[in-house]
Amino acid sequence: MGYKVVVVGATGNVGREMLNILDERAFPIDEIAALASRKSLGSEVSFGEKTLITLDLATFDFTGWDIALFAIGSKATKEFAPKAAAAGCVVIDNSSLYRYDPDVPLIVPEVNADAIMGYSKKNIIANPNCSTAQMVVALKPLHDRARIKRVVVSTYQSVSGAGKEGMDELWDQTKSIYNPVTDVPPNTFQKQIAFNVIPQIDVFMEDGTTKEEWKMVAETKKIMDPKIKVTATCVRVPVFVGHSEAINIEFEDFLDEDEARDILRESPGLLVVDKREDGGYATPIECVGDFATYISRIRQDSTVENGINLWCVSDNLRKGAALNAVQIAEVLGQRVLQKG
Repeated sequence: MGYKVVVVGATGNVGREMLNILDERAFPIDEIAALASRKSLGSEVSFGEKTLITLDLATFDFTGWDIALFAIGSKATKEFAPKAAAAGCVVIDNSSLYRYDPDVPLIVPEVNADAIMGYSKKNIIANPNCSTAQMVVALKPLHDRARIKRVVVSTYQSVSGAGKEGMDELWDQTKSIYNPVTDVPPNTFQKQIAFNVIPQIDVFMEDGTTKEEWKMVAETKKIMDPKIKVTATCVRVPVFVGHSEAINIEFEDFLDEDEARDILRESPGLLVVDKREDGGYATPIECVGDFATYISRIRQDSTVENGINLWCVSDNLRKGAALNAVQIAEVLGQRVLQKG
């Protein structure tokens, strides 16, 4: 016996990826519905060998459905997620709307699966920010061993994090570099993204950090440990898919780099590619389409008493969004709904 599953925002990058991953992981489904806004009504999306016709989110009745994977913006989520939840359908939301709500669990299954039981307060579970999700998968097993005091992270985030519009802008600007007759000014991003890097993701806050950087701080504390100090610099780079992060970790106890490497190799959701030779590390191209979060460049930081540096790469449309949502659904099914 399987579940009745709804994918909300099925025509977007993340929604399509959710459908792909549900099929790839053979999630137990008896019935599936693909929902979209009225402007995309009737569009076709793929689910394995099946073709689904999108239904109208505005008129859809969630009664009798088990799980709804939401991949739409916060504004639409605010309107429709409570309706789905009130109808008895558990919402797994990819927007930022509920991430900081104390009555909504923020889940990365490899890190804090037990927190999923808090879903019952609102019938909603939050999916974390893409840059946070891959980082905490790497941090958790190291934190369990040596207790993390402080994290300094610099991100190199792909344009797919800004949706199809971001990917189109990189593509169009790149072409325009070689065709001077065509001018593609910045629209999705604050400055030209082709052949450039932009040290701003989301809006600026009063203290000079951007909201993306604030998200990494707040979400890491909620998911892992409020005592961990985090400082982040988030940068958009001209890569289509795959977020990269240079992470510096300071621990309470000493952790040898070889032990750290062994711990990470044995931890769920991680793949260590760490050879001290040319090309002996992972880059975004290698991670695209993969479920794993790749870890490379593991080494001691001699500038602090108990420090480790590492490089972390992941497909942001997968672990940073769609995969994590489906993994949450799997935990929900195993621990709560128990149909499949």
